[in-house]
Amino acid sequence: MDGIEKLDVLISVKDLKRRIGELGAEISRDYAGREPVIVCVLKGALFFMADLCREIDLPITIDTLGMSSYGDQTSSSGVVRITQDLSKPIVDRDVIIVEDIIDTGLTLAFLLDNLRARKPRSIEICSLLHKPARTRIPVQAKYIGFTIEDRFVVGYGLDWEQKMRNVPFVGVVRDA
Repeated sequence: MDGIEKLDVLISVKDLKRRIGELGAEISRDYAGREPVIVCVLKGALFFMADLCREIDLPITIDTLGMSSYGDQTSSSGVVRITQDLSKPIVDRDVIIVEDIIDTGLTLAFLLDNLRARKPRSIEICSLLHKPARTRIPVQAKYIGFTIEDRFVVGYGLDWEQKMRNVPFVGVVRDA
């Protein structure tokens, strides 16, 4: 795979599978008797969402929403925009936003405001990664996979200039 030699493994495939199983079990317990809508924030959370949904032992529906605050940069531009909206209403639904990484909080704060205006019954965040050192707007995520240092990471859905999403682990780019 082109570029994989530039990566150091931060979170292994084994550790990803274990933690995602734990998150799926926790969500299954918390939403027992309900049918949550899993909202995948594209494109970065796609791999995480797919594996997470297989670990949730409940009837669920899935929708996707495209957001951008990075462009092709390695840090957030601060300008957030919706690139693809939900396909169905979420009025009176339990919504779980599935995100790849909570970095500055700008994207999620914008998304939470937008989705709350659509009157869901409840809304929670499940993020694979949390990078608290970069927080500009604090957002509360109920489900966090891993808390990481302020390093540029790729793989398992996270990209570097739209590449390396298909690396099966979360890696740190050397010298980035």
